[in-house]
Amino acid sequence: MSLSSLALLLMAGTSPLAAAPISAPEDPPVVVAKEDPPAKEDPAAKDTQARPDVQDSGEIVVTARRRAERIQEVPIALTVVGGDELEKTGTYNLNRLQQSQPALQFYSSNPRNSAINIRGLGAPFGLTNDGIEQGVGFYVDQVYIGRVGASTFDFVDVDRVEVLRGPQGTLYGKNTTAGAVNITTRAPSFTPESKVELSGGNYDFIQAKASLSGPLSDKVALRISSSITSRGGTIYNVRTDEYLHRQSTLGFRGQLLWKPSANLDLTLAGDFNQQNPLCCVQIYARTGATQRALNRQYAGLAAAAGYTPPSTDPFDRVTDLDARINSRQEIGGASLVANWDLGPATLTSVTAWRYWDWQPANDRDFIGLPITTVSQNPSQQQQVSQELRLTSNGSSRLEYTLGAFFFHQKIDTQGSQVQGSAASAWLLNPTSAGGRNPDTLNGLTSTNDIHFKNDSFALFGKLNWEALKGLHIQPGLRLNYDRKSGSYIATVSINNATYPNKVATCANPTTLNADQLNTLAPQCYDPEFSAWNVSGDLTVSYDFARDVHGYATYARSFKSGGINLSGLPLNSTNTAVDLTKETVKPEKVDHFELGLKTQFLDRRVTFNIAGFWTEISNYQATVNNGQTTVIRGYLANADKVRVRGVEFDSSFRPSQRLNLYVNGAYTDAKYKRFVNAPCPPELSGGNPALNGATPAPAGTPGLSPLVCDISGQVLPGISKWAFAWGGEVNVPVGSGQAYLGYDGSWRSKFSSNPSPSAYTWIDGYSLSNVRAGWRRDDLNVYAWVRNAFDQHYFELLSTQSGSTGLIVGQPGDPRTYGLTISKSF
Repeated sequence: MSLSSLALLLMAGTSPLAAAPISAPEDPPVVVAKEDPPAKEDPAAKDTQARPDVQDSGEIVVTARRRAERIQEVPIALTVVGGDELEKTGTYNLNRLQQSQPALQFYSSNPRNSAINIRGLGAPFGLTNDGIEQGVGFYVDQVYIGRVGASTFDFVDVDRVEVLRGPQGTLYGKNTTAGAVNITTRAPSFTPESKVELSGGNYDFIQAKASLSGPLSDKVALRISSSITSRGGTIYNVRTDEYLHRQSTLGFRGQLLWKPSANLDLTLAGDFNQQNPLCCVQIYARTGATQRALNRQYAGLAAAAGYTPPSTDPFDRVTDLDARINSRQEIGGASLVANWDLGPATLTSVTAWRYWDWQPANDRDFIGLPITTVSQNPSQQQQVSQELRLTSNGSSRLEYTLGAFFFHQKIDTQGSQVQGSAASAWLLNPTSAGGRNPDTLNGLTSTNDIHFKNDSFALFGKLNWEALKGLHIQPGLRLNYDRKSGSYIATVSINNATYPNKVATCANPTTLNADQLNTLAPQCYDPEFSAWNVSGDLTVSYDFARDVHGYATYARSFKSGGINLSGLPLNSTNTAVDLTKETVKPEKVDHFELGLKTQFLDRRVTFNIAGFWTEISNYQATVNNGQTTVIRGYLANADKVRVRGVEFDSSFRPSQRLNLYVNGAYTDAKYKRFVNAPCPPELSGGNPALNGATPAPAGTPGLSPLVCDISGQVLPGISKWAFAWGGEVNVPVGSGQAYLGYDGSWRSKFSSNPSPSAYTWIDGYSLSNVRAGWRRDDLNVYAWVRNAFDQHYFELLSTQSGSTGLIVGQPGDPRTYGLTISKSF
């Protein structure tokens, strides 16, 4: 089949999977050897994967430090998963990648409200706030992605994923206090190649991928990648007779490589990606006692409304949501990457523009009553970035990387919240006049106009000085400037028979009554933040032997300060918003790490271990304002957080026929000091304990504390223990080989609430994935089963607004199975 005919087939028949914002060109080229290394070799030329492919007994070069290096000699806690490994294990997004990476956590109640954490750090747990940034840098082909929501795409045509653990601020930027996820896609090739992959499975799962690459001339090469994914829902809505948590993703990416000379190459890339799933929902999980009056807790409210959930077993996977559900988004952009070899050094330029358009619909009361019928924040983000780097060439005793980075981001959000006909009885005192009248809150609407601008500039440098043979001293420094500005305007209105055409603005809020203003209040403020920051690190590494490398690192890093753009609490007299809460301070991070990377038995055994201790001052956390009717979170600084632990990665490759791996992490993550934290559900919902009054015991109706001291308690979302293990065995059959693979993971229990609660612990769970098939160089046919033992587990637990005691959860996927066929040409 000709290149042109394959291109037409590709463009007509398939389109890229899941909103994959893989837009930019390539890091320095990766060299992977496909055979065992010879007895004598250049030790700087190759390296072993942390999780090598079964058929690949060679080694891999990574670009984790913005230059091509052997992974075992990179003094960073680093894991690399190659593209072949991603494909054969069905790891086509970050949610699935975390199953094989014990130190990586990915949480998503919907794409906007997603978080990437490493070692328990990265983003505050809870609803996303436009005014802050993440602590885990996310990069695709060297382009920084400014919003976590834009990372929720499916992998396609990926060469490798690098997970860098620990602060990476010198080379990766200000907001990498916890680490970075660096995705590199396959580059255009001057050798014609193409590949098609088709998958089908239960829940009507269909996935098609295709890629095509080849020369257009002796100096120009093209690569086109396309994918589409569709899957039926796993949660049945009895109210609408439809299945939710459906998947529907598509996209397209193209790359054009031009090599006008031997020392210059330019790659122009562009992508368009779309997701239009029916997701994401949380359903009845359990109830717990709060400090509200009993008739205002879930059981009393449901009985008064004559409401019964369709099931109290969340793993029946049924719900009765009565509001519209959707998580539509578009992601796309373009980039130009140029590499100019100047002889002693290479100059790299990365220019990129990206956009993200988020159009959601949610049922925020989580049940089949019209309480909150609309709660959504459609957003449009655009970002422009420019990076310049000068990286030394060769293997002299002094290597360097110097660079500058500029980033501009703009976000416009049109938030809205609408209360329904059941809101008065559910949110207000049902025995009061307001609670007895449905019109008190029926149709009460907050329309929020939110704008955000973010400008950042940085100069950075990293040295690698071989002071003595095998002893490397590697200092790094980064100077960064941030300026953030925003606008938040909330207008509240209501229009029904009792309250016709009432509008409350910041200038005139008294058109609404107290019940209405306590539920949704007008707010107007224009926060600003700007600051200079200097961060740096120092790593000392030593090559004890060819395959034994140790390192010690100290890093002083920071995460940029921010502004609150989700509404502010009221002041102490409840007469106006508290403007002292407009901004949050930058996080300041002190990080210590010791690591050892080793290989034995002719590099057939790899064992890497790292111990770390991280302390964060002014940790950015989600808190609330003590309101009894609505849990409205905003951001504040916890005084100090400490995270410490030990991690290891190991693999064993006794022969070409067998490959095994075991990875593990112990992480102890705690608030060292957080005295003004949000209270857990069992200490919420009562009238505030003012003027030194004594709060009621947990779970007992009465007075509630304004804030809680959770010093010494655990951070949310992080398991103390996590492991991943597996491998693959194969035997020759005909012209290829038959194989059987297994991947397992286990994590211990973790808290799913910013302040640990007895009701929101998620029990530990184990997942098992199995695959079996036959392959040769150009063909692979295999069957697969994910969650083979149909483990029941939650990805998230949340509380219903209003301190009713209802706990809702997002169940993880049930057992899925299917067949995949891939063919290369």
